[in-house]
Amino acid sequence: MMKNLLFLLLLWGCSSSLLSQTPVIQESRAWLESAYVTWTPLDGVSDYAVSWSGDGKSNQAIDPQLIRFYGDYYRADVLGLKAGTYTIKVAALVDGVAGSAAESPALEVKAHDRTGFAFANGRVPGAYRADGTAKEGAVVLYVTEQSKNTVSMDVSGANANPCVGIQEILDGFKKGNDNRPLIVRFIGQITDPDYLLNGDVVVENKNNASSYITLEGVGDDAVADGWGIRLKNASNVEIRNLGTMNCDSGEGDNIGLQQNNDYIWVHHCDFFYGEAGGDADQAKGDGALDAKRSTYITFSYNHFWDSGKANLLGLGESTTEGLYATYHHNWFDHSDSRHPRVRFFSVHVYNNYYDGVSKYGVGVTSGGSVFVEGNYFRNAKYPMLISQQGSDVYSGTGTFSGEDGGIIKAFNNYVEGAARFVPYGATGFANSTLDFDAWVADEATASVPADVKTKKGGHSYNNFDTNPELMYAYTADAPELARDKVKTYAGRMFGGDFQWSFNDAADDASYAVNLPLKQALLNYTTALVSVQGEDALGGGPGNGDDEEPGNGEEPGNGVVLPGDYVHNFTLSGMESTFYSIVGNLSDSKGTVNYGALVLTQCLKMESSTHIAFTMEQPGVLILVFNEGESKRVYVDGSSYTYVDGLLELPLEAGEHTITKHDVANLFYMSVDMGLSTSLRQEEAATLSISPNPVQSIVHIRSSAAVDGVALYGLSGVRLGYWPGSVQELSLQHLSAGTYVLVVNTRDGVLKELLIKK
Repeated sequence: MMKNLLFLLLLWGCSSSLLSQTPVIQESRAWLESAYVTWTPLDGVSDYAVSWSGDGKSNQAIDPQLIRFYGDYYRADVLGLKAGTYTIKVAALVDGVAGSAAESPALEVKAHDRTGFAFANGRVPGAYRADGTAKEGAVVLYVTEQSKNTVSMDVSGANANPCVGIQEILDGFKKGNDNRPLIVRFIGQITDPDYLLNGDVVVENKNNASSYITLEGVGDDAVADGWGIRLKNASNVEIRNLGTMNCDSGEGDNIGLQQNNDYIWVHHCDFFYGEAGGDADQAKGDGALDAKRSTYITFSYNHFWDSGKANLLGLGESTTEGLYATYHHNWFDHSDSRHPRVRFFSVHVYNNYYDGVSKYGVGVTSGGSVFVEGNYFRNAKYPMLISQQGSDVYSGTGTFSGEDGGIIKAFNNYVEGAARFVPYGATGFANSTLDFDAWVADEATASVPADVKTKKGGHSYNNFDTNPELMYAYTADAPELARDKVKTYAGRMFGGDFQWSFNDAADDASYAVNLPLKQALLNYTTALVSVQGEDALGGGPGNGDDEEPGNGEEPGNGVVLPGDYVHNFTLSGMESTFYSIVGNLSDSKGTVNYGALVLTQCLKMESSTHIAFTMEQPGVLILVFNEGESKRVYVDGSSYTYVDGLLELPLEAGEHTITKHDVANLFYMSVDMGLSTSLRQEEAATLSISPNPVQSIVHIRSSAAVDGVALYGLSGVRLGYWPGSVQELSLQHLSAGTYVLVVNTRDGVLKELLIKK
């Protein structure tokens, strides 16, 4: 007894010493609807609690997966913030208790630029609202190199649940039956998942207008390495803050809109070389960001690093009706061509920076209409080309396979160092009303006359940009300001973690593969060491160590409650590592709704039915039968009556059995050894949470002063910690399910089961 007491005192002394340390913040910066903080590692501390304050809220904890270790520093990112002023706190976390916190200075968060055709008709693509916060009921998934094949989620309408692996989850949304906004957050360098579709992660939702999906990178170092992203039959999709490199998918595009997509927004992404294709012009990969048979598109603030073919727009549409796209504030950084290359579409190309473009900037064919406004062209060989006329055929047979021309309307562009540019009707050029590169307007609102036609095909400009029923509100920057803004904001957060400097003297005119750049991309390796919430993702220990834990320690960095065991007969049948189950299953005994679960398969309680299990600690047994039913069941040979299909029974440590009393149907059972009989009785008098079940905000009331609140999954992994006197929590980001809320008070620790709808 004395040895145990001394050990506990020593353990408490160690914990107190760790908690007395205050982290030292190295850096804190605000970005677009996000912010981050880095700090120096503390001796003996591997877990931290990070929270933010601002927008009228205080001490809002972030998900543990957003806290990462980089060897000589930790970093935490806060996502989904409105524009405004915020601070971030960091504290050591020891045994679920937060120590003294360091606080960042005030950080000024800015809003994203939500402009362009993707936002037409009141749509806001992606799972974030127009103010930058997550939409109501959004589900957040975290995907890392370790969890890419094991992350799981139940998706309404999926062929089977749970869906396991990122592509299988996205396959679940393919039928368009799940209306929950979905945010998929990629962390670090992620190579090919085991299951891809022709080398791509594919997003589909059957063009469900009520479905909203965001794929985003966390921080400045999220990389899709070797695989592409492809959209088809998708609506309301946003892709942001990702780097894409070394893509070797069958389609060949870093990101591609393949067919039948609408309201798509791709922004703040870095596009690097893909693997060489079979054609001579695919040495740098196929397309970087292509769009075919899709409409209502905005591509903005992307950084194209020496791309061979940056943006193909249109293939096989065979109509100029109903096709709209916007390209703005993109950085075409020594890339070669297709900025964009347009067929059929009505396109607004404004405020982009063409920085040493070796072939051509904007090209248009097949009767397309393109408004080129406020762009900065620095050493772009041919800033604008129309198929089969003007500069396109001045010194050769043409660039665009002999296709009909389309019309370009240009206004307020800065052009420096071009080989040739011919405005409509300009003096000094022969036949400039026929062989022109663009009709140059005196003001943005000017209409192109109907008699301005392409040399091949006789197409006129459709003046979409002057039609108030089509055009969106926007303010174009002056070209010089646009250039500076692009250099500041294009690509991933603060320019991303991959640094490269082009040699303008050599690279402006070259369209060959830059071999040192290519090698640097092939050699790229993330600096990320571990993710604090890795165990909650379904992966292994966050430090990548495959050794088995020893000395009674739990694996990974998560704080584990002492054994929560759940069995869902619909998902698991009779297979279990905790329960020994003998009996017969049935899927014809009705459907039971328990929390957010829909249970359709049960174990029939018959004379032959027998369930055995062993509890190492006291806890609570929960059994779920048919709703509205009140019958009896034997537990350890004693008869207990369940009411309205539910039995909650306190049990002591030891061996236990469940057998038939009345004929019944058991759909679900769980044992929680973290909730003892006395503890639940104490909670009834001192703690209340409401509403429960909860959809978004849960309110916490305790008769004792609250020092902090933690949330655990039924697997025992901590999913979040909120220090201080917490009275309410926002749980919108959680997927539906059952959780354990742990409230630290001055009088002890209280726990309660919480159901998220």
